[in-house]
Amino acid sequence: MQGSANLNIMIKAARKAGRSLVKDFREVENLQVSMKGAGDFVSRADVAAENILKEELMGARPTYGWLGEESDEIAGQDPTRRWIVDPLDGTTNFLHGLPHWAVSIALEHKGQIVSAVVFDPAKDEMFYAERGAGAWLNDSNRIRVSGRRRMIEGVFATGIPFAAKRTLPATLKDLARIMPECAGVRRFGSAALDLAYVAAGRYDGYWERELNLWDIAAGYLIAKEAGALVEGIRGSDQDPLETGSLICANNDIFSTFAKVIRSEG
Repeated sequence: MQGSANLNIMIKAARKAGRSLVKDFREVENLQVSMKGAGDFVSRADVAAENILKEELMGARPTYGWLGEESDEIAGQDPTRRWIVDPLDGTTNFLHGLPHWAVSIALEHKGQIVSAVVFDPAKDEMFYAERGAGAWLNDSNRIRVSGRRRMIEGVFATGIPFAAKRTLPATLKDLARIMPECAGVRRFGSAALDLAYVAAGRYDGYWERELNLWDIAAGYLIAKEAGALVEGIRGSDQDPLETGSLICANNDIFSTFAKVIRSEG
């Protein structure tokens, strides 16, 4: 896809941050790690990657706003545009030497996500999309959601919260309902990549509660541009980018999948 100037800036920034992260990933045992909260770690690599992204993105578009996981929010001179960035989605995987984590960058314009990049440096996979232009993987591979129509054939993804999070009981109930209805559930530890994998047809659906905007903003657009339906967990009237709780799947499976997840039984 011939992307816009902004998308090209985002891809370049993601690759630069990815190179820094890969270098640190090779030395993961030597990283200086501090505890940010129960089960939530921040590393030197995480902060360094965000600094690279801020330098690249804000340097190219200094009037835009900024929302990143590891730094203070910036109100831009242009109030209609904002970068939404997670420099390392899947930090726990990274710190344990598991090669499944991503750089996530979204561009918001007038409250809508218009450009998105999710880059997996460990596998050299660049997922990206622009509003109305489809979703893509690497240089020229257009991606689409899976064509499966039956839940029992589908593989689904979620995030299983650690015990300190209040959403654990609800998620365990979800699993009890969905496991008998599908071919499997995966918990890979990166919301950005979960959404990108639905877009690429690797997963048939994904759901999770109480995520941050920077976790899902880019993946949300990529999934939608690949043909996925994305709604709030409690109903279609919810904006998942506001609530941080979402259900995502292809059109054929979505209604059945959503009914299982939303069921109180």
